[in-house]
Amino acid sequence: MPDIPINQDSFFFIAVDYLCKRPPVTCTPDTTVVKMADLMHQHDISGIVVVEGTAPVGIVSLRDLRELVAHNLSGIAALTVKQVMRTSLITIGRHDYLFKAIFRMAKHNIHRLVVLNSDGSLAGVITNTDLLRVQTRCPLYLSQEIEATENFEQLRATGLRMMDMLQFATKSGADTQSLISLIAHFNDAMTLRIIELLDSLEGVRLPENAAWLALGSEGRGEQTLRTDQDNAIVYADTVSDQEYEAIRLFAERVVDRLEFIGVPRCPGGTMAINPEWRHSVSDWKQILTGWITTPSADNMVNFGMFQDLRILHGSKELEQTLREHIITISHQHSLFFPYMAKNIVRFKPPMGMFGRIKTESRGEHKGCFDLKKGGIFALTLGISLLSLHYGSMGGTSWEKIARLRETGKIAAHDLDQIEQSFNFLLKLRLEKQFRALESGRQPGNYVNPLVLTEREREQLRDAFKGVNLLLHILEDTFQLQMIRM
Repeated sequence: MPDIPINQDSFFFIAVDYLCKRPPVTCTPDTTVVKMADLMHQHDISGIVVVEGTAPVGIVSLRDLRELVAHNLSGIAALTVKQVMRTSLITIGRHDYLFKAIFRMAKHNIHRLVVLNSDGSLAGVITNTDLLRVQTRCPLYLSQEIEATENFEQLRATGLRMMDMLQFATKSGADTQSLISLIAHFNDAMTLRIIELLDSLEGVRLPENAAWLALGSEGRGEQTLRTDQDNAIVYADTVSDQEYEAIRLFAERVVDRLEFIGVPRCPGGTMAINPEWRHSVSDWKQILTGWITTPSADNMVNFGMFQDLRILHGSKELEQTLREHIITISHQHSLFFPYMAKNIVRFKPPMGMFGRIKTESRGEHKGCFDLKKGGIFALTLGISLLSLHYGSMGGTSWEKIARLRETGKIAAHDLDQIEQSFNFLLKLRLEKQFRALESGRQPGNYVNPLVLTEREREQLRDAFKGVNLLLHILEDTFQLQMIRM
């Protein structure tokens, strides 16, 4: 294949096949580990694909060999590749675009992908080194750039480049779920780097018996662009006064540094710097019980924010403790789910008679509608509530929909329609936010339907039908016609 000129725009449209030029070095499952290592040495490669016939069935990397030598050196001569290979292959099609390869490497934190022909046979392998040869500054390397930052000024500059990269990826046609997943990956990486820098530069760290919680859309891993902060802290009941002071200082510095790199503080105060969002396990249990048993408007808002908690840094056991408490208490109070559902169904999509999209009639958003309140909010909260009702918590909305499918309680075609609506509304929100950035405006949630194409307006109407479908499912599941508020 002849060389082609590479620039930032064309890079994403290059097919994987462009990089997959060398015949793959392979071995069979019955090959001895010693023979396999010799093959890797002869060909100077850092990983080898295991095949049966033409189909790849596993992979072994230098990292795997290193672990093997460290823990099983005496028995290594008797081992075969089948006994040490990893069978959970991350693959890519040879005709897929590079942006898919980049996203998969970043998402799974790996350095090579197995490339497949259309019939499932092995075409080759591409590595991060291959990508480096065509584009040294591509999205895959933002993770390494983040890790390499030595101060907060560098981290802020890297964050700005992240936005540029995401805009290019959007223009290149990356699917919505991949983009959202990548944004979540980089947002987490930025926050974790702040925590590492605070430790190394200032000696500020969270005690081992505490944890930093991401809440709301960040907890679900579904932020479009970095918006307001939503975070909290949980700590063990046994913390000392000295440890609590360290927790308070940690919260103060992380919130401050997040703001410094471009993540605004939450106007409503849902941040770990606020004592109301910084509690011991026992206190959080008591607060959650109050929110669940007394479903006032404020309590439902707070619970809706907290229910998607995810520990980003610290003790994972604390996360599981809180989730188990939420599941137990919510199912012990029969009115909790109907009252939460009743609150959600108030957020109906802005669609009038004959498919007309209703907009604000006055104010600064006159002629526009709120994409979040008009659809995304009801979908995310409704999906989370149904997931909790059927006994599970955590993960993205896509993961929750997948778990709802497994229960068989909701028709598969209904879940398909809801998922399609969610995908389109998130895609539209992301596109409009990027367009606002390009024109020097702050990204928001309001959209003018007149600037949409006729095709987009039709897709929007279909998406609103999916929102209404979810609201009807909530009404039927929790018999809302029997509830008065």
